[in-house]
Amino acid sequence: MILSLRSLSVERAGRALVERLDLDVAPGQIVGIVGPNGSGKSTALRCVYRALRPSSGAVLLDGADLGTLSLRDSARSVAALTQDSHAELDFTVEEVVALGRTPHARGNRALDARERELCAGAMARMDVSHLAGRSVLTLSGGERQRVLVARALVQEPRLLVLDEPTNHLDVRHQVALLSFLRGSGLTVLAALHDLNLAAAVCDRVAVLRAGSLVATGAPAEVLTPELVEDVFGVSVTVVAHPRTGALQLLYDLPGGVRT
Repeated sequence: MILSLRSLSVERAGRALVERLDLDVAPGQIVGIVGPNGSGKSTALRCVYRALRPSSGAVLLDGADLGTLSLRDSARSVAALTQDSHAELDFTVEEVVALGRTPHARGNRALDARERELCAGAMARMDVSHLAGRSVLTLSGGERQRVLVARALVQEPRLLVLDEPTNHLDVRHQVALLSFLRGSGLTVLAALHDLNLAAAVCDRVAVLRAGSLVATGAPAEVLTPELVEDVFGVSVTVVAHPRTGALQLLYDLPGGVRT
């Protein structure tokens, strides 16, 4: 699936939250949106998973305007993990994961064998199988995050939209999730705060500031010390990972090294 944002703009109370954003995500590509707090990352994503309607411009899926599709049809193609995903109802983990099949359901039909296998596979992939019978209300933030990722995978989306997907996750599960995304073949658009994670997992990054696109391209081309200082206001030293060659940013902390 090809995702295209064309002159996407969002205004609220006379203020431009996103301004004429143009961005393409090719099939199977992982594109990360990075930027300071309030730069418009989550707002742009909300337009893609239809929580917000853009003030102008369009979101295109394989050339079709997303706004012309029914919510059911768009949910069959786009799955989202949002920052404000809540699990307020006392459902079990397996019940929450099974909700990912809702866009594909017909009436009150029970899940068939393939769908039950799909749910089991997603829970195993996200390391939550052992929590299947637990209420989501009893889970830690990281456990709940993994359950919600599993639910999104069960949707069988062609496009996965992730807003800070590593929030609450410990290091092992951050690495596991990002490794899975790299090998999944899914088209992914993700908002990320951690520039090193963005550099490690993304094919391309788009840098936003005050709702406008500052730069886009491969992480090594875009995340330069000059851009990071200009946009984020911090000094970094850029090095290559000794084994993978991936870009690594070393932050220069004011005051030097404590002894």
